[in-house]
Amino acid sequence: MRARRDGNPPCQSFSDGPVNNGLVCVGALPSASCYIVTMRATLQGNTLRNRWVILAIIFCVRLAMPFQFQSVAAVAPLLTDKFGLNLADIGLLIGLYFAPGIALGLPGGAIGQKFGDKATVLGALALMAVGSLAMAFGDAWHWQIAGRLVAGAGGVLLNVQLTKMVTDWFAGKEIATAMGAFVNSWPAGIALSLVTLPSIGTAYGVKAVSLVVLALIVLGSLLALTYQTPAQARPAGASSARLSLNTAIALSVAGLIWGLFNAAFAIVFSFGPTMLVERGWTIAQAGSAISIVLWIAVFSVPLGGVLADRFKRPQTMLVAGSIVFAALMLAFAHTSAVIAILIVLGVVSGQPAGPIMSLPSRVLEPATRALGMGLFYTIYYVPMVVGPVIAGSAAKWSGSASAAFDFGAVMLVICPPLLWVFNRISAPAAHPRLA
Repeated sequence: MRARRDGNPPCQSFSDGPVNNGLVCVGALPSASCYIVTMRATLQGNTLRNRWVILAIIFCVRLAMPFQFQSVAAVAPLLTDKFGLNLADIGLLIGLYFAPGIALGLPGGAIGQKFGDKATVLGALALMAVGSLAMAFGDAWHWQIAGRLVAGAGGVLLNVQLTKMVTDWFAGKEIATAMGAFVNSWPAGIALSLVTLPSIGTAYGVKAVSLVVLALIVLGSLLALTYQTPAQARPAGASSARLSLNTAIALSVAGLIWGLFNAAFAIVFSFGPTMLVERGWTIAQAGSAISIVLWIAVFSVPLGGVLADRFKRPQTMLVAGSIVFAALMLAFAHTSAVIAILIVLGVVSGQPAGPIMSLPSRVLEPATRALGMGLFYTIYYVPMVVGPVIAGSAAKWSGSASAAFDFGAVMLVICPPLLWVFNRISAPAAHPRLA
């Protein structure tokens, strides 16, 4: 006996109306049995259609991306010894992960629009897996470069599509809170990387580090198979939707804000361990200390989104958070109060994330979300690629990783003026001002 969904008359076991959720019983099931089958299927469907459950799935799938990204910086001293690298080389390898985003960000949105959410996410995770395999089994420097680029291409597609999926589920409904929780997977994945990969690399070598990353990607792929699209989402396929000029410019500015903010944030965990090693810390101690920022950000990022939705002042949080974050970057680089500053950094750096990621929803409609998020990430990846390279070059030129933090502070103070530009451009659209 089985229950199924169609337009047939209700099950004969019921005498008081149609069965919940359109499920009807086929066969002569007793009333109690039919009710149990029906309600179980209904509850399972409702669970997978709950937007917060979907957000949790997306969060866990995205963990693989920051974990893979941080796998270079987490064991930078080991890579330096194995391949004879300097700080500029490490900065290049870090930045290369996002290099494909400059070329694939916009096409990535179109790919997602054509093939659908789940297929695009699984394809992206497959590319990330191939990249990890290349870095695990390639003993030459050029294999590290190639693996990093392939993995980054998958990371780009994954990031664009997952962001669009969150917007599909939460547009108009706690969007800053949802985006705060979504981007929280970034510090969570990096913190997980910092507390696990240095010890694994020290004990078993850099090959083992790439294989651990591969294992997490496989787990993410299995979880991605459970994703369901919202009822109001547009079906995959060709679309004639186009972005207006104002929308395209506004998205570009928003992407630049997000890119500069994240490039500065990346400097903390990319060059922070190296700076502490310069001061005499062991690689494991340095990684654990820097991870304090990430573990606190696990709570401060979603808190920033909740506060932005609660008090309706997201842009105030964005401006204040960026300025204080910049001041803390300088303090960390030039004072000895390491742990205290890292704790405050973790609290402050998470506040602007949700408000920044809610900016695209102000100018995008459902039909243009995939394409629009592709453009947003195309611009975002430019500072994410260039930032670590410049920071690494500055560190090499000055002889200390602390110069990378000075450059990060400069990127952060550029964000508030860019927000003013975004507001000027997006004002003609019929979107309410969020303060």
